[in-house]
Amino acid sequence: MISLIKSSFYKEYKTKSSLIKFIQAAKQLSFGEKCQTFERAFSSWQGRSECVLLNSGSSANLAIIQALLNLNRIKKGDLVGFSAVTWSTNVMPLIQLGLQPVPIDISLDTLNISSKNLEKMLKKYPLRMVFLTNLLGFCDDIDQIHRICKKANVILIEDNCESLGSEYKGKKLGNFGLAATFSFYVGHHMSTIEGGAVITDDDELATMIRIVRAHGWDRNLDFAKQEQIRKKFHINSSFYSRYTFYDLGYNLRPTEITGFLGLIQIKYLPEIIEKRQKNFKYFANMLYNHPNYLPIRWDHMDIVSNFAIPVVCKTTEIKDELVKRCYGIVEIRPIVGGNMTSQPFFKKYVPNVYETCKNANFVHAKGFYFGNNPDLTKKELQILKSLFIS
Repeated sequence: MISLIKSSFYKEYKTKSSLIKFIQAAKQLSFGEKCQTFERAFSSWQGRSECVLLNSGSSANLAIIQALLNLNRIKKGDLVGFSAVTWSTNVMPLIQLGLQPVPIDISLDTLNISSKNLEKMLKKYPLRMVFLTNLLGFCDDIDQIHRICKKANVILIEDNCESLGSEYKGKKLGNFGLAATFSFYVGHHMSTIEGGAVITDDDELATMIRIVRAHGWDRNLDFAKQEQIRKKFHINSSFYSRYTFYDLGYNLRPTEITGFLGLIQIKYLPEIIEKRQKNFKYFANMLYNHPNYLPIRWDHMDIVSNFAIPVVCKTTEIKDELVKRCYGIVEIRPIVGGNMTSQPFFKKYVPNVYETCKNANFVHAKGFYFGNNPDLTKKELQILKSLFIS
């Protein structure tokens, strides 16, 4: 069976061998030097000034919302727009932290929010923030979305957990908003088993996320920032400073294992992205011109880097037949979490649904994806082609 996840890591044997040696020699496995070295490496790779490493992409989503609340850039009760087709933990922190989530429908030709969709919502609702998901390696006209948000004084945050390495108009996805979240879960682009990060150019926000990441204290800030915050709160004693909690936080810290694995895997990112781009192009030209499937537009993008390739069937019958055909041969899944407003948790906690998202419903009912793994063999590519292109 062609599974979504073929291995724990790219170059698995070499990575595991290195990991064993590291664990045996390491003096410390809690958050430390390897994590901080990876933060510098990933911020450099992404092209932004600050990276905060966390224990998962979901934690990254939670941390950034809490940090924005701590800084009073958003307030409880604010309306926050989100991509209707996304992952649960993109929406859950909004509910958990007292914000009002407002679904924004996607465009069927990109599976993402477009500037037209956003402008329509802004005319109806006073959104304070947009949490935009770059779904499965794609985006719509995100440069225009950025422009609209800036003009309307709306905070734009990107959930880029599914689009590491994708580029639009010469710019990497994750670099359009105030900040972006990433996931290094084993099934995603780059694996640290579990892990995630927030990327930003905003020093104040990065500092607060580091405080949120570790209980609300200043333990992992540099000395200058520690001095600054201790002076502000009149904490003069080194005895008490290590156990002073300055704002609301959690324990979302990664381990040195996460940092070590990240430093190995980031070296392979160009190769991983190149292979996934090649696989995607191989299927896209066939899938998105096929009479049974909706066309997905991607020629506006420089690079499409995804860990799974979406298929949206024109009818439920076509989808159901493909699900049967794939059984036991290839692992397929719904397109991410589908329409979030249809999920039980959303119906329970958000009784006031602002919008009915027709396109998200269509994708929820008629879409699925199969894995785009950099280790797919020629034989496996042929099997996948025979299943979907008949």
